[in-house]
Amino acid sequence: MFTPLTVTVVVTALLLAAWCGYAAFRDQPVKDWHYIGMAVVLLFALAQLVVGVVQLSRGERPGDGGTAIFVSYLVSVPLCLPVVGIVSLSERSRWGSATVAAGALVLAALQLRLADVWAGGGGA
Repeated sequence: MFTPLTVTVVVTALLLAAWCGYAAFRDQPVKDWHYIGMAVVLLFALAQLVVGVVQLSRGERPGDGGTAIFVSYLVSVPLCLPVVGIVSLSERSRWGSATVAAGALVLAALQLRLADVWAGGGGA
């Protein structure tokens, strides 16, 4: 995998989680600025998806033959924020912000696991 992009996705997702977590702490719903932040993180996650697909199409494979696991994580990472974004639209309270914060944390964890599977830690 492309390590600088992986680090960028994780760091931006954690920043988004902290930002939305702070909004939830202050009893604020998700605002337009939070959705812009989600879009930025999503763009980085989609770039990671493209990099992963290109590497797989060139014949590169994750260590220990974890291709199926790698592909499942690769597809799951960009889906986190759209799902929590939709939920936060229906929950216009502090819990919408908390949902986005939780989704961003899940995205960061999935991204780290994606890098781990690529490096060969794909065991069950």
